[in-house]
Amino acid sequence: MTVLEIVKYPAEILETKTKEVTKFDRTVHRLLDDMMETMIASDGVGIAAPQVGHSIRVAIVDIGEGDPPIELINPVITAIGGEDVDLEGCLSFPDLYGEVKRPFFVRVEAQERDGSLYELEAESFEARAIMHEIDHLDGILFNTKISRIVDASEFEELDEELVQLEKDGEGIE
Repeated sequence: MTVLEIVKYPAEILETKTKEVTKFDRTVHRLLDDMMETMIASDGVGIAAPQVGHSIRVAIVDIGEGDPPIELINPVITAIGGEDVDLEGCLSFPDLYGEVKRPFFVRVEAQERDGSLYELEAESFEARAIMHEIDHLDGILFNTKISRIVDASEFEELDEELVQLEKDGEGIE
């Protein structure tokens, strides 16, 4: 596997709607493997093919909760529900973080590496990550959805508060 270069904004490919995958061959499998390696090396929770220079409908989400990574090929959102505002970042926008409003729930139909169809449902952070990556496949970038830019120092303050809560025996469960 290879760590690929992350395409940074304002590269045109990031704002271009991607093409559907029609051949489920070793080339797509290798791209998925390389995207996973790249996402891990970049400390991301999701990555879309345009972010590594490929204008095809392929994305990966891995929020690291013990479940296997979600490989999304030709994903289509079939249902959404609720509302949630939370922080987002993006590998193509180093050092930009902001509050983004998205649905709390998402249902998606997509294809596996072998082309077979599957459906998944997700909520909260996982739903947010899936929708963020599908936006990439449609040429929609998170910077257009930010309601408030958040400075990285706010993350440091939050980390310090969590460490103090854990020391006080009031850790997050």
